Amino acid sequence: MGQHEARQAVLLDEHPLWLDAVESLFRGIQIDVVGKAGDAEIAIELVSALRPSLLVAEIDSRPNVAHGLDLIRRARTAVPEIRTIVLSQRSDPEAIAAALAVGASAYVVKTAHPDDLAAAVRQAFGQSLYFASSPAEHSRPFAEPDVPLTRRELEILALVAEGTSNARLAKRLWVTEQTVKFHLSNIYRKLGVSNRTEASRWAQLHGVVSAPGEPPVANGSIGASAR
Repeated sequence: MGQHEARQAVLLDEHPLWLDAVESLFRGIQIDVVGKAGDAEIAIELVSALRPSLLVAEIDSRPNVAHGLDLIRRARTAVPEIRTIVLSQRSDPEAIAAALAVGASAYVVKTAHPDDLAAAVRQAFGQSLYFASSPAEHSRPFAEPDVPLTRRELEILALVAEGTSNARLAKRLWVTEQTVKFHLSNIYRKLGVSNRTEASRWAQLHGVVSAPGEPPVANGSIGASAR
């Protein structure tokens, strides 16, 4: 996050201990918590009045999943530019897809390491990817308008297609392996594939990386990118 950009957040969780834990974590990453709520209606009131740049909301305690996701819609209606991060006990692809479909910027399972939530905040503001060195030389430019992935996801897909393990991806991107798995889950869902092999084949067919036997195409520099 830029030193000159003030980031403010509203937190929603029915458990005070979680609110305090997230607030403590945010202090370490220069996020100013301007409001905390244990009730969804109060959280929406705080969002409308304070217009924070970030809402972190636990949705499991809502009457049902649809009601919890409606909270995200209402927050984005009140403050269209707000980023939203969902906290949940659920880790099934359906729950993740539903949250992202209504505009959540990130989805964090409550069993994740605190570093993963910090990484999700950086991702929400489009500054999560940092490459210590240039990507592998066989990556192609990401210019196809019909590719259903963000630039960030294409970068990760290219590295996966080149055989980079989750552990190496995590080190290279300066995030945890849980965060890498989160990105891969999104990539598989969008491409309609179920594993790394199928995703790699998709990457070859769509020119994200060179297919076997093709000459390598040098890629440009890659760094942080917007969502």
